Amino acid sequence: MFQFLKKKTDFNLYAPIKGKCIDIAEVKDKVFASKVMGDGFAVIPDDNVICSPCEGVITMIFPSKHAFGIKMKDGKEILIHIGIDTVQLNGNGFVSFKQVNEHVKIGEPVIQFDKINIESQNYDLTTMVIVTNQSNSMKKQKLGEMVEVKDLIVSY
Repeated sequence: MFQFLKKKTDFNLYAPIKGKCIDIAEVKDKVFASKVMGDGFAVIPDDNVICSPCEGVITMIFPSKHAFGIKMKDGKEILIHIGIDTVQLNGNGFVSFKQVNEHVKIGEPVIQFDKINIESQNYDLTTMVIVTNQSNSMKKQKLGEMVEVKDLIVSY
């Protein structure tokens, strides 16, 4: 009874930032492109705030703030990695709005970065969204297209 009142949990993945969406195999980092860490997608950002691509709990934020993890209710573990080799910046240019164990909703801001400064140092800010522990029946859409935060990219 009252099943209609229960909120349906969304297990899809959405664009974390405005920009051009590409397949993970197209990124300029061989480890990510080879899918060794898992399957997913990437966005070449036009903005400077990375939002949560899904609903879940923040499981980790790297000390350098260039990457963070989210665990979804269905058990999927998502890695959001901002840029290529940006770990070398040691957190300079990155600000976190969230903490480990904090719940996030789709589209909620998590990390802000200084796009102009980081790009002026010749870092590629392509942001990867990777399912690290399962990728079965992943249906990708909007690859090669411009996307906005909360645009559906991966459905299951």
